[in-house]
Amino acid sequence: MHIERTTLPGIGVRHTFTTRQGRRIGIVEYQMGDRRDVVHDDPDDPDGMVTLTLTRSEATALATLLGFPELVAVQA
Repeated sequence: MHIERTTLPGIGVRHTFTTRQGRRIGIVEYQMGDRRDVVHDDPDDPDGMVTLTLTRSEATALATLLGFPELVAVQA
């Protein structure tokens, strides 16, 4: 699976991938604060996106439920 990383100047980073069903799903990590947005396309509106905003702890809980180990960001 290909994950596309896009820098959003002044905002953060968006990671997106396309599902087998052709839906695009992304995560926006904001530079400031404790916020992550889960976004996906609206199949009924090609220009529409649906957004779910999560705190860092909520994003970690969701990742755990999906079977991923906790990720630790390391700054150089």
